[in-house]
Amino acid sequence: MDLQLTRPICFFDLETTGVNVTNDRIVEICVHKVHPDGKEETHTWRVNPTIPIPAGASAVHGIYDADVADKSTFADLAAEVNGLIEDSDLAGYNSNKFDIPLLAEEFLRAGIEFDMSKRRAVDVQNIFHRMEQRTLTAAYKFYCGKSLEDAHSAEADVLATYEVLKSQLDRYEELENDMSFLAEFSNRQKVADFAGFIAYNGQGQEIFTFGKYRGQTVESVLQENPGYYSWIQNADFPLYTKQVLTKIRLKSFNKGA
Repeated sequence: MDLQLTRPICFFDLETTGVNVTNDRIVEICVHKVHPDGKEETHTWRVNPTIPIPAGASAVHGIYDADVADKSTFADLAAEVNGLIEDSDLAGYNSNKFDIPLLAEEFLRAGIEFDMSKRRAVDVQNIFHRMEQRTLTAAYKFYCGKSLEDAHSAEADVLATYEVLKSQLDRYEELENDMSFLAEFSNRQKVADFAGFIAYNGQGQEIFTFGKYRGQTVESVLQENPGYYSWIQNADFPLYTKQVLTKIRLKSFNKGA
């Protein structure tokens, strides 16, 4: 089943130096852009992460320091990548919890604003887990009847993810071929900051999801303990989380003005 699109959607996958959104870096990125008129285009970049690639990470994706030593850094590529995806919704496999947060960090380090407020994010893994509880390799076999060759290369993974989503739409009548529906369906919790440190409660208020203030609204915590803002800003939290917290703080100040 072809996707019904009102604007482009970019399926993307990252291979990285590790799984820490705050500190790890991209070593490969693939973007497969699907346009409403049916046109498709695939772009893949190897990236110099500017830090050593741990042996454990190389064992997973097969990319070593020597493979990227002469490649561009993400800062060099950021404008080109942003130009490709800025008019698009985003989709990936485990992208809401990992790929989008890490990509946001890389953009912010490169001085490029990354805003998800006007686009949707479809996480194919969340759809799969809600329906079948399996991995991408198993999903590809289950939905598409194919073996996933070159798993953990960005291009193989992103193209498999695209095929899986189309097959999910064919298989499940309850799934609507609509990006707003799929974005809502594939998001388990509505978060404000990608990494999930700040989420929304049932009233649409931002709340902390961790620590001693878990479940409390950000606005009330910052009013009662203004120093908590400074602590987060100076601690090892993602840049995007800090940016979101600042916006909430400024919004609260403007209310009281």
